[in-house]
Order: sequence, then structure tokens, then C-alpha cells
Amino acid sequence: MPLIKQIHKYVINSFLRTFAITFLGSIFVLVMQFMFRYVDDLVGKGVGIGVLAEFFLYAALSIIPIALPLSILLGSLMTYGNLGERFELLAMKAAGVSLFHSMRSLIILISFISVASFFFADNVLPKTQVRMWTLLFSIREKSPELDIPEGSFYNGISGRNLYVGDKEGHFLKDIIIYDYSRGFNNTSIIIADTGTIQLSKDKQYLMLNLTNGETFENMQQGNSSGDTKIIPYRRETFKQKNIVIDFDANFKEMSSEFLEGQYVSKNTTQLQYTIDSISNRLDSTSTVYKNKNVNRNYFENGGNAKMIVKAIDTTDIQKYDYKIAYYQLDSLQKIKLIENAMSRVASVNSEILYRASTYDWDMGEIRKHAIEWYKRFTLSFACLIFLFIGAPLGAIIRKGGMGIPIVISTILFIVYYIIDNAGYKMAREGIWPVPAGMWLSAAVLLPFGILLTYMAATDSTFMSGEAMMISIKKFFRKENIIFVYYKKIKQKLRLCR
Repeated sequence: MPLIKQIHKYVINSFLRTFAITFLGSIFVLVMQFMFRYVDDLVGKGVGIGVLAEFFLYAALSIIPIALPLSILLGSLMTYGNLGERFELLAMKAAGVSLFHSMRSLIILISFISVASFFFADNVLPKTQVRMWTLLFSIREKSPELDIPEGSFYNGISGRNLYVGDKEGHFLKDIIIYDYSRGFNNTSIIIADTGTIQLSKDKQYLMLNLTNGETFENMQQGNSSGDTKIIPYRRETFKQKNIVIDFDANFKEMSSEFLEGQYVSKNTTQLQYTIDSISNRLDSTSTVYKNKNVNRNYFENGGNAKMIVKAIDTTDIQKYDYKIAYYQLDSLQKIKLIENAMSRVASVNSEILYRASTYDWDMGEIRKHAIEWYKRFTLSFACLIFLFIGAPLGAIIRKGGMGIPIVISTILFIVYYIIDNAGYKMAREGIWPVPAGMWLSAAVLLPFGILLTYMAATDSTFMSGEAMMISIKKFFRKENIIFVYYKKIKQKLRLCR
């Protein structure tokens, strides 16, 4: 009994050391991938270090539920690969400790991690995502940092294009300014030999001090009666001219209220409540619209079949011939009847299209909320699946370190990501039911994990390094049927020539 406890303690300590390293590495890699995706929104905005550090922090916290399965896969694979490479697994089996018994402590630990991952995704993740997306949208809306190039037009100033032939710090030469802030029909052009440019102390305005230049401006005057008199242009020569331009260079964080009602800001209870609310509204509106549509289109003005029979003076509506009644009308009545029918059909068609678009929008919202609801569970369950893939696979290949385990883990995680992303897109587009799409990756990888666990527990050498080398040698041997068939075809081709 003490031996088993020592083995569990040893396995957990070995796993936690590799897990800590792989977890931090996974966070770093996924954050960099996230940054590359939004690099255009972050670069050149002159945002302070504090804002960027806060954004990176919330991005890292938002990636934790995704990084956990990857780090558990890599950590368990490296741990059991090292144990197999150092023949420690063989020693455990000789002492009567099976592979599954040695994994018992890890199964309990990863179960706690999975539960913690779910509660983190359900309570902390919505708040971090709201903060992260609020900061990202705020950085997007910020004016770009003032960096005027030489020899090309700069359009970073709203309503103006600025050309500078040469510059030395704040001192500019050969300046051309196109001012279209009042519309392209009233564009003015300013040309100056030299000038200086700087921001105001409150970073609200851009101040230009120009020397030795000219201004060309279109002048258009008009009155309320529509009579206009166009003066071709006005020309002004100046030795010194000061221009103040609105250019807010400060960072202003947007309000997060617009994200409060989105699915990323809700926990599972709120997501389920929103799904039920939209579903109930769809059911009630569909029922009301169906009854209204039937009464209006099949029973005139909300009446019934008996009223129609009474209106056409017959006792049996089945005996009434509408074609005969139509041909008894004169031309004007026929035209009016057809126009009324076409107008009514167009009205019903437009209403049906509007109802269909509203229905599609509501169904899209239901799918978004349902996908987020299921994601909280699938990511947590993936931690357990990757434990039953990584640990047996490490025991089979018996290779530790950072080489082969990283390659295998990367390949497996890419396969998992492709399958999970395919299921997500199928669920988002409504091609598959949301549960089927979100649990697709688990349904594919779970049998693979069970197979690997069985193979490792029964000491299968199918995927070991020695078995792979033997299989490769057997495949390329001269007696292989593929090579024999290839040689026969090659000989026949030579004879044909």
C-alpha cells in the first residue's frame, strides 16, 4: 500500500512539472496566434503599454479553456513517455502495478481540472471576454498614431490628405494638403514650402504652422430658391498660416453595455434562459401568424365558409364554378379583380419573406447561444479524453523529452481542432443539430482514446518505435508484393519498347 501511494505521488509530481511548462507554452502559442489574427487592429494606434498588457491578460484568460486540453495531452504524453523510456513503467508492472492503476491519481486530478475548467468557463470567462472585446473594439476606434511618411500621401487625418516631401522630426518641407472635410465639391488645396506639426497638450487637436504658401478653394454660394452662383476658386497667398485640426489621439474605452446581451457574456443559466425565451416566442408568433394567415387568405375578412356560401347565393360551395363567374364579368371588372389578386399575392409574399428572415435570425441566435452552452461542457470533457490519449500513447511509444511528444501532440491537436471546427460550422449554419456538431470531436476521439488505453494495458507494441521500424523495413523489402508487382509492370514496359 505505501508503495502504491509513493507511485501515485511520483506520477503526479512528474505530470505537474511537465504540465506547468506545457500549459504556459500552450498559452503563449495560442495568444500569439490570436495576436496575429488581430495585429492590424493593434499596430500603429499608439496605445499605451498598460492598455496592451490588460488586453493580453484578458486574451490569455479567455484562451485557458482551449489551452488546458492541449497541455494535458502534451503533459501526459511526455510524462508516460519518460516513464517508459527510463523503464519505470516496466518496474511498476513487475511490482504488480498496472498502467490503469498508475493512471488512477491522474484521472482524479484531471477530473478536478475538468470541473474547474467548466466553472471557470461558466463564471470567469464571460467577464473576461466582455473586457477583451471591449478593449479590442476601443483600440479599433482609436485614431492611428501620427506617423507621416515622406514622399507619399498620408490619409490618417479624417477629411484630409497630407503630402510631405521631406521631414526632420516636427519640421516638414514641400507640404500639400487636400482638405475635403466639407465635401469633395468644396475641396481646398493648401501648398506650403515649410511648416511644423505637433499635437496639443490635451491631444485633442493637431496644430500646423505653415510658411510661404498658397491656398486654392472652390467657392459655392446658393439660396433657398435654388439659384446658384459658382465662383471658380479663391486664391490666397500667405507667409505664415496656422491651422488647427480635430485629431483626438487619446485612448477612450468604449462602454461594455453593447456586449452585455451577447452570448459571450452569459453563463449557462442565462444561455438556457435566452434559448427558452426565443423558442417560446417563435412558437407563439408562428401559431398566431398561421391562424391569422389562414383566416385572412382563405376566409375573407376573418369570416368562414358559410359566409362565402351565403354571399354567392348558393347552398353548396363545392358546386360553385369560379371560372363561369369570372367569365361573366366585363373587362374592367376582370382587370380590377386580377390587379387586386396580384396586389394581395405581393403583400402576402412580402410578409412571408419578412417572417422568414425574422425566423432565420431568431434561429441563428438560438444556435449561437446553444453552441456556447455546449462548448462549456465539450472543452471540459476534452481534458479527460486527451488524458486517455496522451498517457497510453506515451506508454506505447516510450519516448520522452520535447521531440516526438510535441510532434505527436501537435498532430493530434490539429486533428481535434479540424474535427471540432467542422462540427462547429455545421451547427452554426444549421446543417446539423447543435448537440451533434459540438460533440463530434468527442465522439471521434473517445473511441481512439479507449483503443489506446486497451493497447497500452495489454502491452501492445504496435505503435512502439521498434515495431514501427520493423514495419517500415518489411514494407520496403524486396519480397513485398507491391514492389514485385511494380517490377513486373516495369519489365512489361521494357518489352513493349
